Amino acid sequence: QVQLVESGGGLVQAGGSLRVSCAASGGTFSRYAMGWFRQAPGKEREFVAAVTRPCGSTYYTDSVKGRFPISRDNAKNTVYLQMNSLTPAATDVYSCAASLSNDNLRRSIGYNYWGQGTQVTVSS
Repeated sequence: QVQLVESGGGLVQAGGSLRVSCAASGGTFSRYAMGWFRQAPGKEREFVAAVTRPCGSTYYTDSVKGRFPISRDNAKNTVYLQMNSLTPAATDVYSCAASLSNDNLRRSIGYNYWGQGTQVTVSS
């Protein structure tokens, strides 16, 4: 069983940057592909970015390409999402997820474990 804990959310002004982190425990982190999703109240969870294992290939939704790089540090059992050039549209709860497979990483169904999420709010 893998436990995932997000941190680093908060309030930031439009145009600013924020880095959210997801620390994993209870499993061999390097065995998991990792993803970030976001969700607004009343809306479906939306894919943001993913990083595979073991090669570390990355995937992004089109709206964040070039602005929200995802990275992982297997020595620290942590995956990061660096969010740059933020706009109010990025205001959401951001959750990380772990998958035992590199398949279906753009869909929620592709993941085995989820964190509780961290709130990111971008003010205009």
